[in-house]
Amino acid sequence: MEPIEIGIWVTGGMLILVFLGMRVAFAAGLAGLVGLIWIFWAKKDYGAGDFGWALTVAVKTAGQVPHSKVTSQALSLIPTFILIGYLAYYAGLTRALFEAAKRWVAWVPGGLAVATIFATAGFAAVSGASVATAAVFARIAIPEMLKIGYKKQFAAGVVAAGGTLASLIPPSAILVIYAIIVEQDVGRLLLAGFVPGAFSALIYGVLIVGMALVIPNFGPRVTGFSWRERLVSLPPALPIVFVVVTIICFVYNPFGGDAWGTPTEGGAIGAFVVFLMAVYRGMRWPEFRDALRETAKLSVMIFTIIWGVLIYVRFLGFADLPGAFSDWITSLTYSPWLILVCILLAYAVLGMFMDAIGMLLLTLPVVYPAVMALNGGESVTAAESSFGMSGPMCAIWFGILVVKMAEFCLITPPIGLNCFVVAGVRDDLTVQDVFRGVIPFFATDAVTIALLVAFPWIVLWLPSLA
Repeated sequence: MEPIEIGIWVTGGMLILVFLGMRVAFAAGLAGLVGLIWIFWAKKDYGAGDFGWALTVAVKTAGQVPHSKVTSQALSLIPTFILIGYLAYYAGLTRALFEAAKRWVAWVPGGLAVATIFATAGFAAVSGASVATAAVFARIAIPEMLKIGYKKQFAAGVVAAGGTLASLIPPSAILVIYAIIVEQDVGRLLLAGFVPGAFSALIYGVLIVGMALVIPNFGPRVTGFSWRERLVSLPPALPIVFVVVTIICFVYNPFGGDAWGTPTEGGAIGAFVVFLMAVYRGMRWPEFRDALRETAKLSVMIFTIIWGVLIYVRFLGFADLPGAFSDWITSLTYSPWLILVCILLAYAVLGMFMDAIGMLLLTLPVVYPAVMALNGGESVTAAESSFGMSGPMCAIWFGILVVKMAEFCLITPPIGLNCFVVAGVRDDLTVQDVFRGVIPFFATDAVTIALLVAFPWIVLWLPSLA
């Protein structure tokens, strides 16, 4: 059997395991190991029929993946960013953000829901985890919205949708993972997430205001805050601004000159600043221990998925499946734009059954080379490309589109992880309630993705300055 045929059979088997409920990390790792054994066993040049030899080589090949990848400096960003988020929670920055947003924007129609969206966007700027963002604001924002008359389904939907913003707004763990998989610059990808993330939050806010204007008694305004009360609410939220500026300066120095360091160093300094704030605000050893424990648990989960999927990716390289898929995509006679839209729609469907990180890790090794080939290759210039941008810029643009699709998948049934988290935090909510609440945000996400596809400069403006 040819390697490509083996690749197709093994990939099909892996997808069956995932749909049957096996964790992506274990399904991918097992499929990769079995695929490597099969390919080495079938290679006539390497002693066909010698199963023992094939098993030994496959195990050694797969065993190199965890060590070689975990020693990557870029991966050290992930636990650092996650730690920032948990420390910010224990420092009280989440409640400070929500209070500031409430005092400044809650006077608009649907104001408390809009304030929740903006507060989650602010917290996303210090937390790379969508799930953590949703869990934190389910405790803080939902009771406030229920108190003034919001329906519990919509209140839960606002928090679940707002939590997805952490996937785009740096520090974003999923953007770091994308950069590692496709071997692109982490700093420029993090920069590229700022504008689309803020843009997504703005569109969410416009949706809520529009619904409040059209639907009677939908979202009452919250008024009565004086200018003094508004100004007093800003200083407690300033550490968030400091962390954001620090990370930007370590990725791209907006004041001119070279960046101050690497994104990893910026994340470490940001974590230290938030740690000092948490201690100043009364964090004690049990809370610090919980923050470290939760960071370790989430980091280990992400790293395990990375290890398992990269064993599968190593197998794909031997099977040459990415090259075959790329050749097939470029041989199609349809418009590259139409093919790109079909790829994004496929992500929307796939995300209904898989978690975001696992979905990207499994698909990018095959899909990314095909998209780059559609554009004209890694080294193509903007004038010669199909999408009107150079190879490196196309990689950044496609990364933001894919991560936005991953955001979309965090609130789509039946897997929508953020919806399960919100329902798990609140005893008065079911998962069905949360899924009903996020329905309006499906439309806004579709509009956002369409605008990012139609106007790539929204994504590329900031990284083009670096």
